[in-house]
Amino acid sequence: MAGSIEHEIVLGAADDPQDLPLLGKLHGWIVTVDHKRLGLMYISGGLLFFLVAGLQAATIRLQLAVPNAGIVPPQVFNRLLTMHGTAMVFLVGMPILTGFFNYLVPLMIGARDLAFPRLNAFGFWLWFFGALLLYFSYLGGDGLYGAGSAPDVGWFAYAPLTERAFSRGSSTDYWILSIFLTSIGSTATAINLISTIICMRCEGMTLGKMPVLVWLALVVSSMILVVLSPLSAAQVMLLLDRFLGAHFFDTQAGGSAVLWQHFFWIFGHPEVYVLVIPAFAFASEIIPVFSRKVIFGYSVMVAATCAIAFISMTVWAHHMFSVGMTPAGNSFFAASTMLVGVPTGIKIFNWLGTIWGGKLRFKVPMLFSLGFLFQFLIAGLTGIMLAVVPWDWQLTDTYFVVAHFHYVLIGAIVFMIFAAIYYWFPKATGRMLGETLGKWHFWLFLIGFHLTFDTLHFAGLQGMPRRIYTYQPGRGLETLNLIASLGALVQGVAVLIFVINVVRSLRSGEAAGNDPWDAWTLEWSTTSPPPEYNFATPPVVQSRRPLWDLKHPEDPDSLYE
Repeated sequence: MAGSIEHEIVLGAADDPQDLPLLGKLHGWIVTVDHKRLGLMYISGGLLFFLVAGLQAATIRLQLAVPNAGIVPPQVFNRLLTMHGTAMVFLVGMPILTGFFNYLVPLMIGARDLAFPRLNAFGFWLWFFGALLLYFSYLGGDGLYGAGSAPDVGWFAYAPLTERAFSRGSSTDYWILSIFLTSIGSTATAINLISTIICMRCEGMTLGKMPVLVWLALVVSSMILVVLSPLSAAQVMLLLDRFLGAHFFDTQAGGSAVLWQHFFWIFGHPEVYVLVIPAFAFASEIIPVFSRKVIFGYSVMVAATCAIAFISMTVWAHHMFSVGMTPAGNSFFAASTMLVGVPTGIKIFNWLGTIWGGKLRFKVPMLFSLGFLFQFLIAGLTGIMLAVVPWDWQLTDTYFVVAHFHYVLIGAIVFMIFAAIYYWFPKATGRMLGETLGKWHFWLFLIGFHLTFDTLHFAGLQGMPRRIYTYQPGRGLETLNLIASLGALVQGVAVLIFVINVVRSLRSGEAAGNDPWDAWTLEWSTTSPPPEYNFATPPVVQSRRPLWDLKHPEDPDSLYE
């Protein structure tokens, strides 16, 4: 395999190319259309906002650690809640998962880039400047004493709270425009991934021989095209309400607040699967490698993912049982919510079947994957509980729901993001992340996660409302909230260890080689990091494990396909 080609792009007319090395490298990253660089930029940007959102969450938990705390005033608390939720969904989950697909899909299918490299760069910069626009709201002039004012309407921005009468100033407009821009960027990337997977697979890679990650990238990209459209439409309608008096959601002028909820949750709940299916993809690549077994039930795994994507489009109004829908509506959405658990359960059995009887290697990526399996199972079970309409009526606005969706967003998605970083970091950088620091990171993050979100389930069962900035003593909530806040501190220490591990590994980490995990998919056949052109000669595959065929010509995997 040919070695990598390193390009130095230097600005100006300096005689010596070394005169502006840093500026030249920076320029190279800014103007790049290479899918690998753009993927790393997505992931790095998402991790940066993850740190910011983590600090906001830590402040929220500090405020709620004890009753009647005065760490932040109510208005600032609302802004923290809004910015944390918005950042975690749109500025952390979406870009990191998009970044991994950007980086890996062409390598896994034997292509030299995505189908539309310039569209790929355009999508990234739309997302990046849309993300910055959200935080530019802090620089606006309509806050207290002329200071900036971040949005304070929640990441769901329920109408009529977002109408001009109740949300004056420009902070909500920043939120609308930011989400609109990032959605366009995500849509552009989804179109690019679909085109690449359908049209640019290497010779021999039929749909039945694609890696599971590529299949799931195709499913997620198709979902993005469907679910972001109603969100973008709702943003446009809200802008028309705020600036042109359209009254779509203005209840005082005959509009409907429930209409906003329908538009938002038609996006909002399928979005959960847009975020978690990539976590499924990572697990489906990592668990087989560290179990030394092929994925159990490949065809069933793919079919179950397609079923999840389809059924998830029918479950959105289980967020709205308490708004007064008809009994028929409540029954339909309860049934569809329970039904989506069937293909999800099938996938859990697929992973357990892969692990069963395998020669397990408990490296850090596998540890995070095992944590994901347990936590996602719990998240699924509490989700089924919330599909029971009378139960949901009682708990829909309590911390039980907060704990449930954090079990999905943190316990499943973030755990698998860390697993994926530890697994593919050697390919992207040529260096290994430290195993000892990685295990410290895993165990502290696991302990901190359960301290926080296990206890919040019980706080919700005791009736603690969500979205409150404080609570009164003597209601049995003090100990639970203190433990939850201590758990957030432990998670913060774990993330700090992760940052130290990344910095140390980039500077002096152990050389990884081309295939440190003895893996099976095509990205591990290139150098680490891969050359700009990925493959000097387009590969030809004969099975779902092309590297197995190369390493074991006497026992090719294609014999068992």
